[in-house]
Amino acid sequence: MRVLVIGAGALGGYYGACLVRAGRDVTFLVREKRAEQLRRNGLQVVSPHGNFAVQPKLLAADDLKEAFDIVLVGVKAYSLGDAMGQFAPAVGPDTMILPILNGLKHIDALIGRFGAARVLGGLANVSAGLDAEGRVVQFMANQTIVFGEIEGTLSERALAVETLLQVPGIDVRASEAIMQDMWEKFVQLSTLAGITCLMRASIGDILAVPNGEQSIFRLFAECCAVATASGFEPRAPFIEFDRKLFTTLDSPLKASMLRDIERGSITEAEHILGDMANRARVLGIDTPLLDLARAHVAAYEVGRRRAAG
Repeated sequence: MRVLVIGAGALGGYYGACLVRAGRDVTFLVREKRAEQLRRNGLQVVSPHGNFAVQPKLLAADDLKEAFDIVLVGVKAYSLGDAMGQFAPAVGPDTMILPILNGLKHIDALIGRFGAARVLGGLANVSAGLDAEGRVVQFMANQTIVFGEIEGTLSERALAVETLLQVPGIDVRASEAIMQDMWEKFVQLSTLAGITCLMRASIGDILAVPNGEQSIFRLFAECCAVATASGFEPRAPFIEFDRKLFTTLDSPLKASMLRDIERGSITEAEHILGDMANRARVLGIDTPLLDLARAHVAAYEVGRRRAAG
């Protein structure tokens, strides 16, 4: 299968590099500035599992003329609109679009543009970012992709994609309940992003202060209530996993949204916190901590735009 990876940032760069290293037929759709950097230095990955580098095949949007079997979309949510226009020529009648973005809003956008038959559900659990040299830095050992048919079947094409993605550096699972998986990830990320951005601190530091743990789990309960009312009540193993995640003393864990704030960058706040809050309003669910976290990051965005002129 021929794979087109959209972007070579933290998500697309990490998973795409693992595929290239394993000999898969992978091409990256990148902007010229990033293309120059990759031609000069290769695509470098700094990982707890061992550093490596690959020399990727690159394409600019203007040079994209033919369809691919799989389009792996790992851009930030705020870049999706532009990205869809750029990779549209790669989408043929049998192309599978596999998004591994955060949140849920992008699924509707992709289906609206390309049709439900071409869009898979997917999520990635990897903690990574780009450093000043453009290297992909994997902060923690997790490296999972979970994906599946949105309607919940385990199709032949999903199994073929699972086989393609079974390479060193990727823990992959084809799911028969991908929307449930995505909702649970949405709850986890909304809680993590909301509380670490609101407090401007890691989970470990929040746990070290009075009412820190209680605040984490009040926000977690709000997000779980939205998921449940939407028909995707979080399952017991997920609840148990997140209770451990959010009670690990001295944990350095913080959301990528907070790292974006610390760098003075644009965030995915409206795609994550805003979308969760909007769904809560429609369902009549009160989410005071979520609303405060959303307002906090929105206020940061106002200041960031003002400073940028």
